[in-house]
Amino acid sequence: MNIKLLRTIAILSIAFLSASEAAEHKLKSLIDIRIFQVNGVANSESYLTGNYGKFSFNEGEGVSLAQLGLQYHLDWENGFSATVVANGYSGSADNTAFGITEGFVNYKSLPNINGWRYKIKAGLYYPKISMENVATAWSSPYTLTSSTLNNWLGEELRHSGVEFSIDKLGKFSNSKHDFSADISFFQNNDTLGAMLAWHGWTIGNRQTLLSENLVVQPFKARQDLLSEQAANSDPFLELDNRWGTHIVGHWRYNNTWKANVGYYNNNADPKIVKEGQYTWSTEFVHLGLKYKLNKQMEIIGQYMQGSTYMQSPYGDKVVDNDFQSAFVMLRKFWQNHHVALRVEEFSVDDFDLTLGDNNNEYGKGVTVSYRFKLATGSYIQAEYNWINSTRPSRYYVWQPVRLIEEQAQIAYRYYF
Repeated sequence: MNIKLLRTIAILSIAFLSASEAAEHKLKSLIDIRIFQVNGVANSESYLTGNYGKFSFNEGEGVSLAQLGLQYHLDWENGFSATVVANGYSGSADNTAFGITEGFVNYKSLPNINGWRYKIKAGLYYPKISMENVATAWSSPYTLTSSTLNNWLGEELRHSGVEFSIDKLGKFSNSKHDFSADISFFQNNDTLGAMLAWHGWTIGNRQTLLSENLVVQPFKARQDLLSEQAANSDPFLELDNRWGTHIVGHWRYNNTWKANVGYYNNNADPKIVKEGQYTWSTEFVHLGLKYKLNKQMEIIGQYMQGSTYMQSPYGDKVVDNDFQSAFVMLRKFWQNHHVALRVEEFSVDDFDLTLGDNNNEYGKGVTVSYRFKLATGSYIQAEYNWINSTRPSRYYVWQPVRLIEEQAQIAYRYYF
């Protein structure tokens, strides 16, 4: 039986098997329907189809079920809980799909008299990085599209392992400061970095499902030095039986400041290729900050810097990239209105000499989003995205190296 199917069955079994009548069940959902228009290059296609378009939609206009999110949570009185998250999409550049994106069990102890508490999580889950995607089914309540930084997390990154956390709650010592630290040990992330190298940074809200593979771009080196690369990359794959590590520290002050800093290393052996899937050695540091300026205004920022590479069986670096992405978002809300402005900058620096595989990239983006609350959980939202990027690999499909792409969307979102 396929290992992914086994993992899916295990996740569903854990979450939906209630062994106690005292368990509390919670189901949250999200329906996100959009009308969109994308302006770029005539007949250009989205990165989801294996092209170089920066958005989840192809050139032109249409209607999409941008997200159908389901989040089921089962909570027992003994500190244990289980969570399963599923997402569905239809009408975007890729085919209609529905499947699991997260599934894990969690244990949280009661705090002691000094405010110390520990937690353990095991399963498939997002690492604690994003400060945007904090709503149901890893959606963003601020904008319709995630930043380039967080869109990459949704595409290629999930932890399949165990996370240990310790919290220090300030209220037990009359302090306004809360601290916590997490360490995760994980597998099934050996190909992380492949899509970032081969299509670059992107903007959207499409999360890769556990059962999905990703279409690889048609760069020229796939006909020569990288001819063994499969046409699709499997983002949740274990090839070398090594464990990766992710460490994060968190700080919160008086519900005004919130910050995190972390280090990720998938600890992959970069010389392995099996059935067209290469291992990528990927590591990065990340920073995040939220600051509440007043009751109606908040600023959010994140930064990531790292490297990723893969080698031939003889130890030569075939692909060797550094990458960076950063954004700052200002949001203001009053009565039934919410406005968000996000600016971002991103880059990939290619240091290898592989012909036909130029992964260099530099770009900037601006997003303006307005949301109006119709009723509890019900919203109308309009958004404009602008990206100006330079990417030499577009030449492989006879598109301009420097390109400005624009996207406009109107959405109806219902959280329930």
